[in-house]
Amino acid sequence: MLFKQQALLRQKLLVLGSLAIGSLLYLVARVGSLDRLQPLCPIDSRFGPHGQEEIPLRALQFKRGLLHEFRKGNATKEQIRLHNLVQQLPKAIIIGVRKGGTRALLEMLNLHPTVVKASQEIHFFDNDENYAKGIEWYRKKMPFSYPHQITIEKSPAYFITEEVPERIYKMNSSIKLLIIVREPTTRAISDYTQVLEGKERKNKTYYKFEKLAIDPNTCEVNTKYKAVRTSIYTKHLERWLKYFPIEQFHIVDGDRLITEPLPELQLVEKFLNLPPRISQYNLYFNATRGFYCLRFNIVFNKCLAGSKGRIHPEVDTSVITKLRKFFHPFNQKFYQITGRTFNWP
Repeated sequence: MLFKQQALLRQKLLVLGSLAIGSLLYLVARVGSLDRLQPLCPIDSRFGPHGQEEIPLRALQFKRGLLHEFRKGNATKEQIRLHNLVQQLPKAIIIGVRKGGTRALLEMLNLHPTVVKASQEIHFFDNDENYAKGIEWYRKKMPFSYPHQITIEKSPAYFITEEVPERIYKMNSSIKLLIIVREPTTRAISDYTQVLEGKERKNKTYYKFEKLAIDPNTCEVNTKYKAVRTSIYTKHLERWLKYFPIEQFHIVDGDRLITEPLPELQLVEKFLNLPPRISQYNLYFNATRGFYCLRFNIVFNKCLAGSKGRIHPEVDTSVITKLRKFFHPFNQKFYQITGRTFNWP
């Protein structure tokens, strides 16, 4: 008799356990589906008791579904009107620096529910043919967003192209500008590595870095080599300062973004006047890739493309020393202008 009672009790416990697990799975699925399907709350209902804007961290809502369809051109005008979506000119632009971490920065900022990214580099301001198409052409290249969100695009060529500061100023003189930098010599080698990889894919040969970075006639640093010239940050920044005050720039430490991204992202949130929403939950280290990946919610994670973090070729140490010595005075001036100091050799 006792054995039968124990068996009956175990059976009931198994049933209750199954029901509990089933309910939990239903709730998880339900939350995921609501996050994907429900638009953000109306403006008036997004404020908590203390007046702080309460926007849930992006959980695939429209961004992964409806907005994706809009980008592909599959939405009707009625759908766009119904959901109050617009294509806005960017309120902030990542203008550079090439191989400084611009893609990583853009993707990480896209974790914020108030930020909408332009997925592709538009190259509007640095390309004469595109620029001639006009500002409406540029706006239509922007993603759909809600009116309260801000659009951010990135085109690293903007930083080093002479005509760009004036062109952006004419569009919006109060725009916020983000520049992400790395140690100049490392950045130059990374720049070379990307070009080298492209040559190798086409079965083409390419000069060694040392031969490009050092002028064989003078044995001095070759400032005509683009990878070297791009790393002279202060020279390019001075051109931008003719149009924009330093307060409209924020300098991001690209080396720190790789190893400790959250503090850098929190500084950008503050610069853009965004409520703090990105947390350590959204960033997890992938030991296999050696980089931080992004967690949007329990459903959707994302890592940067495999082309990021290329292995650099070995470079003669004397060339590295020469380059660092060359960049040093420019770096010191960059620190003075921006008010941010880096531990660059």
